[in-house]
Amino acid sequence: MLDPHTPADVREKLDPEQTQVRKLPEKPAAAPRAQEPCLIILGGRNIGKLFKLGGGSDVLGRSDEASIRVDDDGVSRRHARLTRGPNGRVEIEDLRSTHGTYCNGARVTGPRLLEEGDKIQIGNATVLKFSYQDDIEEAFQAQLYDRATRDELTRIPNRKFLFDRLAEDMAYGQRHGAPVTLMMLDVDHFKAVNDTFGHQAGDYVLARLSSVIASTVRSEDLFARYGGEEFVLVLRECPAEKGMVMAERIRRLVETTRFSFNGHAIGVTISIGVAYCTGRQCPSADRLIAQADRFLYEAKQRGRNRVVGQP
Repeated sequence: MLDPHTPADVREKLDPEQTQVRKLPEKPAAAPRAQEPCLIILGGRNIGKLFKLGGGSDVLGRSDEASIRVDDDGVSRRHARLTRGPNGRVEIEDLRSTHGTYCNGARVTGPRLLEEGDKIQIGNATVLKFSYQDDIEEAFQAQLYDRATRDELTRIPNRKFLFDRLAEDMAYGQRHGAPVTLMMLDVDHFKAVNDTFGHQAGDYVLARLSSVIASTVRSEDLFARYGGEEFVLVLRECPAEKGMVMAERIRRLVETTRFSFNGHAIGVTISIGVAYCTGRQCPSADRLIAQADRFLYEAKQRGRNRVVGQP
């Protein structure tokens, strides 16, 4: 017999004759989530970025027309093709690339079926992992990539992403003889903002400034936080004259934008240094940034709230 002091909810689950726990009804199994084939960058630029494969064929390469675009030394314009069959399986084939396509260390010489976890290497440094991901895994991977490439305060690309993209833009300029304009922007008297209104006000200024400027740039351009109160804007296929015009427009936009924190109006201006290069005359990314930084320093020395660039 059961103990009369046994709680009622427990008594209901026990067989009064057998004093054994009754088996509760099993919950129906959750429906399996659909999994889609993806490539995730493990090595090279943009580590963690996920490419979801389409329903037919995807071309992997450095061409702007490639559906999976990877700009790395040694990657051909149309490097490899990934084809998804009606059964969901994916095969990869090399498209006569200059330096070849490798899967798990072996060169791909014909169509090859991919398995979960296969490592694909193209170019000098790029390694991609083939994987099947459901929507939750895709969202998680996207979140990881976002955290790795975006500045937490301003929500614009961070310094690491800047250098990855700048290397791509300069390589593009060298291949196509296209100009690249780079601006280094700095908030004038930013220390005084923190000292007068507090660091929360300083954070507000940086976040609002980023939002205002980011809303004015083209989708193909890159506006990123360099560090502290410094920002960089990279304009692809933009000659020096247009770059100077754009810089002056941004300077005036910031000067006329209202910044207000906790009821206090904050006057905000910026100084901008503009550097430019074209084609094979482009230096390294570090040198182009250093040139823009020298012009920015000159703008500060000449009174701030101004644009200085190459003649």
